[in-house]
Amino acid sequence: MEIIPAIDLINGQCVRLTEGDFAQQTTYDADPLAVAQRFEAAGVKRLHLVDLDGARAKRPVNLPVLERIARHTSLHIDFGGGLQSEDAVRQAFDAGARQITAGSIAVREPETVNGWLHAFGADRIIIGADYRDNHISINAWAEQSERTLREFVEGYLASGATTFICTDVSKDGKLQGPSLGTYTELREQLPAARLIASGGVTTIADVEALAAVGMHGAIIGKAIYEGTITLEQLQPWL
Repeated sequence: MEIIPAIDLINGQCVRLTEGDFAQQTTYDADPLAVAQRFEAAGVKRLHLVDLDGARAKRPVNLPVLERIARHTSLHIDFGGGLQSEDAVRQAFDAGARQITAGSIAVREPETVNGWLHAFGADRIIIGADYRDNHISINAWAEQSERTLREFVEGYLASGATTFICTDVSKDGKLQGPSLGTYTELREQLPAARLIASGGVTTIADVEALAAVGMHGAIIGKAIYEGTITLEQLQPWL
């Protein structure tokens, strides 16, 4: 299982939100590059980089930060936030992203994202499956759609997608543990999907449990910044 630390960006700084709420923001470091370099020095290979300014603006805003991290580290970066067009996706790749994450647009405009899968290849496009109470969340997580998590993932599998970041919105940033039951069920139902857990990962026991379930990756954000998981503890997975 791959360990994927997260850096969320607002005003070029490393922050974390709770449940995606911009009113519940904590700033952890003014220099995201320094954070990324600390991850790399510890043996981390991958980075989940989220442009929260871009998500609000509906266009990439923090591409210079992506470019700096890509230039000064060898981390495999997946980038998301504000990617609404093929041009924006190309800009992210040109800035150094190895993969991009298609978030809310994957719910709103499946034809567009299916076009990206065809144009760039399924290995470069991750589908963001944000959910609450087993239903896909929309409109910046403020509303629930009628589509279940399984239906959503199953639909994109049929379109050729392979990798999915499954974020439990209700747990994001709360340090209350991941949704093991949901992940276990989804792994059993859709074994062909590469599933990355996101939201609530708090302790090394959580990491061990996700590995036991058979998750392909785990995104860890606040737990690292708050120290409930240390980079030293993650060494067996790096």
